[in-house]
Amino acid sequence: MKEIVSIALVLLAIYLLLATLLYVFQRKLIYYPTPLDPAFSSAKVSVDNQGTRLRGWVLNPGKTRALIYFGGNAELITQRSGYFEDIFHDYSVYLINYRGYGNSEGSPSEAGFFSDALAINDWVSTRHASITAYGRSLGSGVAVYLAANRPLEKLILLTPFDSVAEVAQKAYPMFPVTHLIKDRFDSAARAGEIEIPVLIASAEFDRVVKLAHTLALKERFTRAVLDYRMIAGAAHNNITDFPEYRATIKKFLAKPHSPLPRAPAAAEP
Repeated sequence: MKEIVSIALVLLAIYLLLATLLYVFQRKLIYYPTPLDPAFSSAKVSVDNQGTRLRGWVLNPGKTRALIYFGGNAELITQRSGYFEDIFHDYSVYLINYRGYGNSEGSPSEAGFFSDALAINDWVSTRHASITAYGRSLGSGVAVYLAANRPLEKLILLTPFDSVAEVAQKAYPMFPVTHLIKDRFDSAARAGEIEIPVLIASAEFDRVVKLAHTLALKERFTRAVLDYRMIAGAAHNNITDFPEYRATIKKFLAKPHSPLPRAPAAAEP
């Protein structure tokens, strides 16, 4: 009996140690900052957010409408510049690295990303008549937050999720992740506040963001004008290469729109 109790205590200690490590190093598991792409050349931009300098580029400068891209985790945002210049040729496209990514200052965090998104939007809004936000994977959480806190023209979400907490809980089912996680990116909780046209695209063979998480988010857009498309044969990292996806984007952008007033709404506390 004593041996069983001893083994149980050892296993419990190991479990608690692993849970503690998961909690302490969780941001190392969530964020994978990408380096600066030294070979990329385009018009440079920078935005200061309360002393944190965010740096990136603008493609197709001088257009009336703007698109702000929030990339996926570990994505080099410049690698698909040709795609952006082609599909969004009527938009000035802003590719600005997250804090801690590329040559942007700071360290990654949900609060930092959200604050930066508002600062970037407010800076871009002084230069363009309207803004569309485009969020991919992790960036979908940032784009949804922005759409819930600022007036946008449209919102594009590529392989989005309901919340990072739910995705992480499925990845680490042995641990109470939903109680341990700090950066939740809870898009499902904000989706009901959004009333603009929204496009959600998922990949049939996505192994990073499972379809269930995308569909759970989709159901929470109760007030938006929502388009949804699942791209057959696509995976998480190659979906933008599929002609069907590109055609879906073009069709969504071509739909008539009624620009909203540009007065900024109050950010969440």
